[in-house]
Amino acid sequence: MEQSNFKRFLLLWMGELISAIGGGLTSFGLGVYVFEKTGSAAGMAVVTLLGFLPTLLLSVPAGVLADRYDRRLLMMLGDGCSAVGIIYILICMLRGEATLPQICIGVFVSSVFSALLEPAYRATVSDLLTEDEYSKASGLVSLAGSARYLVSPVIAGILLSISDVKLLLIIDICTFILTVISTFVVKKGIRESRKAELVSFKESLRTGWEAVCAKRGVLLLVLMSSLLTLFIGVFQILAEPLILSMADARTLGIAETICASGMLVSSLYLGIRGIKTGYVRILSVSLALAGGCIIGFGMLDQIVIITVAGFGFFLMLPFANNCLDFLVRTNMPDELQGRVWGFVGFLSQIGYVIAYGLSGILADRLAGSYEISVGKGAGIVMSFAGAALILLSLSIPFVKEIRLLEKKE
Repeated sequence: MEQSNFKRFLLLWMGELISAIGGGLTSFGLGVYVFEKTGSAAGMAVVTLLGFLPTLLLSVPAGVLADRYDRRLLMMLGDGCSAVGIIYILICMLRGEATLPQICIGVFVSSVFSALLEPAYRATVSDLLTEDEYSKASGLVSLAGSARYLVSPVIAGILLSISDVKLLLIIDICTFILTVISTFVVKKGIRESRKAELVSFKESLRTGWEAVCAKRGVLLLVLMSSLLTLFIGVFQILAEPLILSMADARTLGIAETICASGMLVSSLYLGIRGIKTGYVRILSVSLALAGGCIIGFGMLDQIVIITVAGFGFFLMLPFANNCLDFLVRTNMPDELQGRVWGFVGFLSQIGYVIAYGLSGILADRLAGSYEISVGKGAGIVMSFAGAALILLSLSIPFVKEIRLLEKKE
């Protein structure tokens, strides 16, 4: 039974892998398109922010829905309907050049439907697998997530050299179909055992919040994660304009792929071996090393050395994500997983909103004030974020409530 469930998980994972690759093509293509049209890091940041904000704001109610209704059905609706926003952008481009507001609208609409996906997907992992399989599954999930950085950029860079962003959007739209099909197959193979709850939506929200607060260590870890995502988000939003200020789209694609291969290496390791113990310590060390790589990425100006620093950053992320995932998942009741992941996603990712909203503006203003390139301004902001990430990461093992999450009760 366990082996059969893991096979179903792999099928579901393959669908999400395909979806991640398609989404990565669109993200890369739109980023290059906006930067070429505006020459501004803030322009790229606002597109990223509007694509991310609905997922954050809707993560809590989406988590409640994941516990009240069929999780696989929610995933199918989220994946399928999110194609609407991408189709809108494609239509605008086919009629002429898409404006920044039009791109923002399409990305926002797509993200609204995608918000249904994440809590349902994470909760489905708990439905399918045993606790012993969580760590390996987390490594594979990280691997799927890394595909948008590992596979998509180099493909997008090559395609952009022979075509334009419209081709990338068409490919992304096609991947939605394959993802929905894989989820449908998994849905047919699993009998929905949970009964619809007879409590109100408001009561469901309250129950999920109380579950998070009941474990003080989980709450503290999630709140610290919001600061961690702030610093990591600065890197994610400024890396592309930094490289584009010194290279073309094809070079950017190759550099991003090499950087993301660090995530491939560690995700494969975790998928095969997993982590057995020392989650808090590994979380602290991996994030501190990631912070050091961010500093190197921002301060150096040679594309090869920058790429090495980016490789190190992505190498560390799956270890941190694996530890965070395990510490939360094993301390929450299975029947509340959807609601819990909704709240965890909301609280821990608030930092991304701040990073996406401010980092591009800060980089542009530094460039204007000191008469330097946008890339140099991005590097300065990035270096400060890396230093702050190191300091915060090293403080994690000193929080008693977080250390206690590793101990079985």
